[in-house]
Amino acid sequence: MDINTLRVVSVVLGSIAFLGVCWWAFTPKHKERFEEDAKLPFADEEGVPGSAQGGEEETSEEAGTKAAQRNKGQDEQ
Repeated sequence: MDINTLRVVSVVLGSIAFLGVCWWAFTPKHKERFEEDAKLPFADEEGVPGSAQGGEEETSEEAGTKAAQRNKGQDEQ
């Protein structure tokens, strides 16, 4: 196999991988999960879903742990 054929094969495989990641990221099935995860940096503010209520503040570590558990549960479905 010469070097040009190897380059073509690697470009094709890289393109397929890139398109696969794009397809996965933009499927409607994952939209709700990504919208919730996008709000995590603002979780300390009032009125944002997932924020601490009742005077209890949630640390970023706890928020990250909850997000990881939620994502794990969705991946198992």
